[in-house]
Amino acid sequence: MCPKAMAGTSTAIAAIAIATTTVPRRCLALLARIGRLVGGRGPSESLQKELSAAGWAGPEAASVYLGAKMLLLLVGAAGMAGGVLWFDASKSVALPLSFSTGMALFFVPNLIVRHRRRQRQAEVCRHLPDAIDLLEICVLAGMGLDSAWNAVSDEMRRISPLLADEMALTNLEIHLGASRATAQRHMAERTGAEEIGSLSAVLAQSEKFGTSIADALTAVARSMREHRSQQAEEAAERMAVKLLVPMILFILPAMLTVVVGPAALTIAAHMGGD
Repeated sequence: MCPKAMAGTSTAIAAIAIATTTVPRRCLALLARIGRLVGGRGPSESLQKELSAAGWAGPEAASVYLGAKMLLLLVGAAGMAGGVLWFDASKSVALPLSFSTGMALFFVPNLIVRHRRRQRQAEVCRHLPDAIDLLEICVLAGMGLDSAWNAVSDEMRRISPLLADEMALTNLEIHLGASRATAQRHMAERTGAEEIGSLSAVLAQSEKFGTSIADALTAVARSMREHRSQQAEEAAERMAVKLLVPMILFILPAMLTVVVGPAALTIAAHMGGD
């Protein structure tokens, strides 16, 4: 390939890359502008905490969220109204259909945020016992709790970048002057993991009464694993109850057809022959 063709190809690729990064930014800016118009005085604190727990803690996250809800409401209502009127349906049918479609799309961001929050919470709870075990090992090796926290956050980055980022942010809050209990409580609020709150309480009591931090970490990790195993057992028990409905609706009729069908055909043949 000639140099001019190569230069043209690289220019086209660069233009495509710029377009693919510019368009989402413009869309987000548009949603943020709509959200600021809708939000009025600003988003509530509960909404900001919910978005932070889902991983969206930026200053424009709440505005983008509100803008997306309003845009989906308008697009859904207008699209359904236009589609119904296109088929010459009456206005009495178009109005409730457009309203229901707009409201259904209006709650789509709520479902996305809830799903994202549950995913983050599940990932943190899954890897947190391993992080506490590493903390225990570092403390037993003679490291301080803050140094051990830093080391564990670096090691956990290979396994769970989410947990590593949250631990690094907690460490940054401690360096900025917040107490360890306050920083860990903020981490529990961001991730939605109640285990982090219990870890913070145990560490605070251990420092207050002068007990061994390594023993406290061991007890916390053991209780977390026991709680996780109990949750797995409860899920297995609930699964047996949930399987009753598909078994009654789908499996039981098939079994009755296979077992009773030949006998029913034989009885019907004998009765017909008589």
